Amino acid sequence: MSEEHPLDRAVTEAVGKVLPSVVTISTVQVVEEIFRVHPVQGMGSGVLVHPDGYIATNNHVVANTRDLRVATSDGRKLAAVVVGADPSSDVAVVKVKEIDLPVAELAAAEELKVGQTVIAIGNPFGFFLGGPTVTRGVGSAVHRDISLEDNIFEDLIQTDAAINPGNSGGPLIDLHGHVVGLNTAMIPFAQGIGFAIPATTVKKVVEDLILYGKVTRSWLGIAGFTVDNNVAEHYNLPVNEGVAVAGVAKGGPAYRAGLSAGDVIVKLDEQQVRTIKELRKYVRSKKPGDELLLEVVRDGKKYMARAVLSEG
Repeated sequence: MSEEHPLDRAVTEAVGKVLPSVVTISTVQVVEEIFRVHPVQGMGSGVLVHPDGYIATNNHVVANTRDLRVATSDGRKLAAVVVGADPSSDVAVVKVKEIDLPVAELAAAEELKVGQTVIAIGNPFGFFLGGPTVTRGVGSAVHRDISLEDNIFEDLIQTDAAINPGNSGGPLIDLHGHVVGLNTAMIPFAQGIGFAIPATTVKKVVEDLILYGKVTRSWLGIAGFTVDNNVAEHYNLPVNEGVAVAGVAKGGPAYRAGLSAGDVIVKLDEQQVRTIKELRKYVRSKKPGDELLLEVVRDGKKYMARAVLSEG
């Protein structure tokens, strides 16, 4: 019998630590079609984050749900209710009546490093496989922004661990058994690319939803990335510092201010902005309804734009 590899042992131990807190979420969602409304069954995953029965999952897993059931790792099937949901981050909280349930530990801020081993846990085929499944990969990138037709998903973790609709809402964990992200299969991209909402975002959103039933944040409505010398050379940009706009949410503050993909934001309220992280931090320090003065470079020329932040 061959000796167990240290990495295999670490993965097994991490999974064993988190698995009791992973649940299957079974839903009946209401779908409206012309002249009729009909129920559609759905399946997803979730992770217990509070011993009083609070479960973190994806908004798209529980959106428009009429009936909600949760199956725990020990086989119990429990009725559940939606406490609150945040479409902007694709995070939702559901609750069961049972208390003293096993919970997972959310990772500390900025804990995940690129190249670090990560493990996605969930129920990709729900009850058909009789329990959770596990896939392993690495953290391929952090602070990813993804632009879809009607939303911008910010600050995501990119991974090559397999993530699909059934394990959406389940935890992405590290080798210490800490939850570094919440898997989301809402973002359809190429094979071998999965995304997760970072634990820092999940923690804030979950706390707000439990306490207030909603999340209040300022939103500019762009997907962007940091411009440095290498990026400027690669894309032939006229500046080597700032935030390049990769996408703009239709109808959002940036869209209404006239920004478009290819612009580079170099200042906010006359303050230099060098990275996407600085931009996010500044925007989130403001309130919905506040006005931002943006200095933008387009086609080699600078111009000023005013954006009124919305709640996102």
